[in-house]
Amino acid sequence: MIRKKKILIIDDEEDFSHFLKMNLENTGRFKVFTAVDGQAGIKITQRKKPDVVLLDIMMPGMDGFEVLEKIKGNEKTYEIPVIMLTALDNKECRSEARGSFAGEYLVKPVPLDRLISTIDRVSIYGQ
Repeated sequence: MIRKKKILIIDDEEDFSHFLKMNLENTGRFKVFTAVDGQAGIKITQRKKPDVVLLDIMMPGMDGFEVLEKIKGNEKTYEIPVIMLTALDNKECRSEARGSFAGEYLVKPVPLDRLISTIDRVSIYGQ
């Protein structure tokens, strides 16, 4: 039996997170956790050690770049790949994400097959 990849979605849009969680889990390949804000996302990242984090940028309180900085700045979580999954489609955000060691930058809405192939490509454990 193949181990399911653990995915953490950090996004304040709960309906989006729920929809994405259902779609990913329905493939039978993923166990998905969600967090509605940056603080909760950082705690779950440290506790669950997901294989990949899907991270929104625009969130109240702590934005996605701050969350990314905290994940990549912690020796226990810095190796976890982070995919920025956001509605922001501009060069400045893409550049900042690359400079902060995001594994990939995807703009919502993204087709599920493209998201899954990106998860497979960046994840620690591969296929």
